[in-house]
Amino acid sequence: MKEEGLFMTSLLKEHFPMIRDRKTIIHEIGASRALQSIFHSWTADQQEEFLDFCTGARGIKILYDVFIKEVLNPEMVPEHVSSLLSVILKREVRIVSPLPHEGSQITAGGSLIVTDILVVFEDGSYGNVEIQKIGYLFPGERAACYSADLLLRQYKRVRSRQKKFSYKNMKPVYTIVIYENSPKEFHAFPDTFIHTITPVSDTGIKLNLLQNYTFVALDIFTKNHQNKVINSKLDAWMVFLSSDRPEDIVELITAYPEFKPLYEMLYDFCLNTEKVMEMFSKELRM
Repeated sequence: MKEEGLFMTSLLKEHFPMIRDRKTIIHEIGASRALQSIFHSWTADQQEEFLDFCTGARGIKILYDVFIKEVLNPEMVPEHVSSLLSVILKREVRIVSPLPHEGSQITAGGSLIVTDILVVFEDGSYGNVEIQKIGYLFPGERAACYSADLLLRQYKRVRSRQKKFSYKNMKPVYTIVIYENSPKEFHAFPDTFIHTITPVSDTGIKLNLLQNYTFVALDIFTKNHQNKVINSKLDAWMVFLSSDRPEDIVELITAYPEFKPLYEMLYDFCLNTEKVMEMFSKELRM
């Protein structure tokens, strides 16, 4: 296992030379009482996990809160969010602005939400991306509440900006929920990892009811993608979000080089040992 870890470290370090070796990181921790205190508060397995992703023995877990907020920040890198949503929604979308979370009637509570992203698309429609660790804490009922909240936010904004308000000026809203571990209902469809739901009548009448839902089950994608190549941009994003295997990361950045800068951003972040240890401790508390 040790030899395998060394091979994986060299595999990633070949592509990301900023990755530091184990000895350097342990020396830095040992030189600071504060860092030693944090490090020794973890179990042996947790210490190894931390050292593994910092040294490249394992890849970075993108769904760690700080990491995902670095690469999917609609203010700093809206093109990343646009790219992800374009492949999920199966149409080209472009983020023109983030929405403030203030004013929302919904509170996250203790549901282990990794991140939530509120954005306005170029065509005026609204999007809400929720990344959830534990699926059963984000059921369909909760998704419906988030969609209603998003629709109401748009309604208030449009109404305040128009002298003569018309409901015809309301645009669709999209609630996208990405599960790290999806609810049991999704496992009744073991070959499908994306579910899109829109209002449909029993007669065929078409009304623009505005609310659209997309649910993404990363765990089901992972089961289905084993031993398969990355052959689409959708596959690429799903692997990026779900896998910390060095082999997968190398395959991803080889097939889709535009993902390499995203990993570089995160490995640069890992150079700040104090910050990354604080982040890891927070993940362990969650």
